[in-house]
Amino acid sequence: MQRICGSLARAGYDVLLIGREWSTSRPLTPQPYGQHRLRCHFQRGKLFYLEFNLRLLLYLLGQRAAAWCAIDLDTALPMWLRARLGGQPLVYDAHELFTEVPEVVARPAIQRIWRRIEQFVVPRAQLAYTVGPALAKVFESRYGRPFAVIRNISRLQHNTLPPAPAAAPASGYILYQGALNAGRGLEALLAAMPQVAGRLVICGEGDLSAELRAQAAALGLLESGQVEFRGFVLPDELREVTRQAALGLNLLENLGLSYYYSLANKFFDYLHAGIPQVVVDFPEYRALNDEYAVADLVADLQPATLAAALNRLLRDEPAHYQELAENCRRARPLLSWQHEEKRLLALYVALVGAPHPVSV
Repeated sequence: MQRICGSLARAGYDVLLIGREWSTSRPLTPQPYGQHRLRCHFQRGKLFYLEFNLRLLLYLLGQRAAAWCAIDLDTALPMWLRARLGGQPLVYDAHELFTEVPEVVARPAIQRIWRRIEQFVVPRAQLAYTVGPALAKVFESRYGRPFAVIRNISRLQHNTLPPAPAAAPASGYILYQGALNAGRGLEALLAAMPQVAGRLVICGEGDLSAELRAQAAALGLLESGQVEFRGFVLPDELREVTRQAALGLNLLENLGLSYYYSLANKFFDYLHAGIPQVVVDFPEYRALNDEYAVADLVADLQPATLAAALNRLLRDEPAHYQELAENCRRARPLLSWQHEEKRLLALYVALVGAPHPVSV
């Protein structure tokens, strides 16, 4: 959202980003757009969603905008109602296929509710876009309407990366960045680490934070220093953490279409840092890797499979590591936010014309 809001603001739109404040939230950093956090009493479950949506709607009633953008289904109903009341267009920005995330798929009754919301909101959005071609095709097949694609790609920094190293740096580490939630392959990753010739740094928190720390402690990985949990890391800090890594991880289990057709921003973050990565063999990642060859794909998330893939890059095949690192450097200018930004701005110009106040 920082990329999207920043691009719209720099183009001259008046942008307001509304989010939710968590107990662990760090202070907001200055941005070229407005920011507001909603405080909720409930932290999770049905009461949280009810409270959040009511608080969001009440806050929106005091705002004015030329367009209203809902980020995924959990903000869609208040945004639709505010757009309807004001007679302005609704934008639907699907960062995922919300009805197919593991937490929803595992609860059929809840999934039916979210599907009804999706069926109500998506056809009523004047503009809709998502993060990858595969998800766009799913939405288009469901609703018979166009979905644009705005990939969540890193902005190209014009600093030049040093030449690709001849082997994985001895001082580097394996990096996982992202939510510590079900279906991310993290339990198998920790089980693999005693057989891996390297150190793992985990940046992020989530529903499994306590369980994963307990698993790492039971395996002796915390005491030995082979695994380090750094918690939430601000974006600017995370870029430096990624730059110093030896390789990155992007592991997902096939627990629903949202994961299977995902195109995570971390794929591009690793690529822009010039580091190879180990990625699950899902369609979007295979398509990109067939073209750019920046990663090793794994067919499953068994600990033995992960250990073998990591050791191949960290220790066993330095020439292969160097080849992937060189390919990252060649791909950076071709896969950058500067290209996606042009498509994003064209969508909003077509929707609301020259820059007006836009609430995102």
